Amino acid sequence: MTFQLMIHGGAGAIHQKQDYFQSTFKVLTEGRSRLESGMSALDVVELCVAMLEDDAVYNAGRGSVLNAKGQIEMDAAIMSGVDLNAGSVAGVQLVKNPVRLARLVMEKSEHVMLIGEGACEFGKLHKVEFESMDYFMTEKRKAQWLDAQQCDKVYIDHISVDEAERKLGTVGAVARDLHGNLAAATSTGGLVNKKFGRVGDSPIIGAGVFADNETCAVSATGYGEQFIRTTMGKTVSEFVRYKGMTAQEAADEAIAYLVRTVQGVGGIIVVDKNGNWGSSFSSSEMIHGRADSQGVVVLT
Repeated sequence: MTFQLMIHGGAGAIHQKQDYFQSTFKVLTEGRSRLESGMSALDVVELCVAMLEDDAVYNAGRGSVLNAKGQIEMDAAIMSGVDLNAGSVAGVQLVKNPVRLARLVMEKSEHVMLIGEGACEFGKLHKVEFESMDYFMTEKRKAQWLDAQQCDKVYIDHISVDEAERKLGTVGAVARDLHGNLAAATSTGGLVNKKFGRVGDSPIIGAGVFADNETCAVSATGYGEQFIRTTMGKTVSEFVRYKGMTAQEAADEAIAYLVRTVQGVGGIIVVDKNGNWGSSFSSSEMIHGRADSQGVVVLT
């Protein structure tokens, strides 16, 4: 039995690629080492997403964008392909690693999703690490938020509000371990200047994240509403289950469906039950990479 790992750090127009390359390579190298030593796919996707959350270049964890009130609201989810067990959180504030809180929801509660203050209260009960607002408030995010406020716009992680295409900020990981078990995790800070408690696809099981040992593991990045409406993660899985597609075939077909039905913009990474991997995106680029026993490949 071999192992496979894929991660992504967002889709869209990518600037300062070297920063993303270094980060992606580091995370993949660490995840690869853990899988090679026998760590479970579930533990590895949690680890990789937590590492991405700790890097301020991504719109997740420390690098999360600001909402309309100048606050941080983060979403995350994790899922095990072994038994379809899953946990997710939405609209949480000041949690250092939302993906770790999602894992606790999966394993320490009777629920799948917790939101807002309740999720944070649950996190405090289970000794989740919190940070001050200063930890999250980078100069880049403050400037981005002020730009959005002045233009009265709500948009996805970007460089300039005038750009035709902006980087779609989400991070995620999918893996298959030495026992053949699959897992997936996704995390995001959501939309810049978002209002009214908006939640995207990242914490929605079957949309932004999905894992099933009988089919595949999927993590998505893009405009969340479009991925929710097409239940993208589950759609990829059904292509594998009922059409016998490989990970790459299912990824390509799913993105074609996303574009055809809702003019969707974004991308997905997939590892299937047989150890095949695939990635596809309708944006100009997608930050992603993969690792197995042969080494690490960064595809930014």
